[in-house]
Amino acid sequence: MTPAIPDVSARQYTGWPTPVPVRGGNRNAQARRPELSNVEVEIASLLDRSTQELRHLWHKWHRTEPPLGLSRDLLIRALAYDLQKRTHGGPSAALRRRMRRLEIDLEKGALSVDASVVTKTGTTLLRAWRGQIHTVLVQKDGFEYEGQRYRSLTVIAERITGAHWSGPRFFGLTGRARTPLPAETHQ
Repeated sequence: MTPAIPDVSARQYTGWPTPVPVRGGNRNAQARRPELSNVEVEIASLLDRSTQELRHLWHKWHRTEPPLGLSRDLLIRALAYDLQKRTHGGPSAALRRRMRRLEIDLEKGALSVDASVVTKTGTTLLRAWRGQIHTVLVQKDGFEYEGQRYRSLTVIAERITGAHWSGPRFFGLTGRARTPLPAETHQ
């Protein structure tokens, strides 16, 4: 019996070299994608560098050795961030101010609540749960529910449901909650 002859007519010829599997994927694809910016190409090339080359690049940019125990993956991610920051700039002044305020609040032990989730002081949050209407009053330093003060909406949601819930989600302050009753504002 003769061995089967492979059917080469079934292969498609694209005109491009056969992709060579290397660390980081197909090197040929990088050359064929003109829409990639220079920084994207540089970031993609980080995957092809040895760990020693990555550590040398870190030393060149930071003028110090990379932290001990930093994995190759994290080293690549940190260098990619540095490339993006050098190309597009770092965080905006507003973001830096916001991060500094959060850092100061954290050091003081202040209430750590995302301002985009919490409504104005005096707002009444209403939530129907198992046939009952639950009312929460937003205060300057927390929330009031059934005459008791709480620092977290999550604690209130857990008290109402008996299970762990995200408080902002339970009260409809994020987009993923069930449809709650509309909140009323008392001013």
